[in-house]
Amino acid sequence: MEFLQHNWMWVALAITSGSMLLWPMLKNGSSQALTPSQATLLMNRENAVVIDVRESGEWNNGHIAGARHIPMPVLQEKMIELEKFKKRPLIICCASGNRSSAAANTLRKAGFEKVFTLASGMTSWREAKLPLTMK
Repeated sequence: MEFLQHNWMWVALAITSGSMLLWPMLKNGSSQALTPSQATLLMNRENAVVIDVRESGEWNNGHIAGARHIPMPVLQEKMIELEKFKKRPLIICCASGNRSSAAANTLRKAGFEKVFTLASGMTSWREAKLPLTMK
């Protein structure tokens, strides 16, 4: 107790910094965000399915080859189409990562086990200079 009284500033600093480190993990819940290189590895090694939840206009400006386009507003009604991928890893992407987090939570609640998001969405994919397709 004496230590805490004499070093209260250090204790407060330790608690604050620890909280700041834990905040992103607590904020995202069980969300696992992947970098573009991690996503590519998962696609190549474990045959992960990429689900793009952006709107059609965004999708038409370029998307990851082989991705499935399911806009966020219709995700719930398209859930049956995704049932066949329940055991495979899913990588959810959007423009910046916000919609994909919500979509990932929806899929987890529906029983999908291996759900990941693309950290910073298509922005990070483009910054990594990875290929996009318009097809």
